[in-house]
Amino acid sequence: MNTRSEEQLVIGLVGGIGAGKSTIATEFGKLGCVVVDGDAIAHELLGQTDVQQQIRRRWGADVFNADGQVDRPALGAVVFGDPAELAALSAILHPLIRREVARQIAEAAHRPDVPAVVLDAAVLFEAGWDDLCTHTVFVDAPLQVRQERASRQRGWDEATFAARENAQIDVDKKAKMCDDIFSNCPSDPPLGRTVPQLLDRLADPSDRQ
Repeated sequence: MNTRSEEQLVIGLVGGIGAGKSTIATEFGKLGCVVVDGDAIAHELLGQTDVQQQIRRRWGADVFNADGQVDRPALGAVVFGDPAELAALSAILHPLIRREVARQIAEAAHRPDVPAVVLDAAVLFEAGWDDLCTHTVFVDAPLQVRQERASRQRGWDEATFAARENAQIDVDKKAKMCDDIFSNCPSDPPLGRTVPQLLDRLADPSDRQ
């Protein structure tokens, strides 16, 4: 159930890996929206001493680099191959991410110049952060397109892609959980045209859920 006030439009962006959520979020930012980046918050938390201590106690020195910082690829190789390990990492990070996400949303709510807050969070439903949103949008793109983007932008092979995607809710199920579906295929009209249309539609009170 939605626990957010209807006074501020909060759009949660989800989708399969490589769908282009961050690209869409950037377009929203150009329109004056405040973008809350869940992944960026997680990265920042990995640099905090208390979080590092918990990670070191659970997984040891092998997931840290020579500078004493969390080696994200090494940690990812451990947790994305084992649901129990991923759950352990989520238990450390998700409550802290949620607190910061809620803080940023509340801060933006006091700004009359902000048309909407956009929460870019791949694990929005998995973590239960959808209750912070007034509307959820599934960014859709074909599997081949998403795999190619992940390979080009992140250097992932198909096995890595599959492991990461399998750790999330199935994309078809996730799409059905959302209020709206937004296509982000190479053949679609330019985002500079379609994202403003999406924002206008979501900002319409008659379309709010």
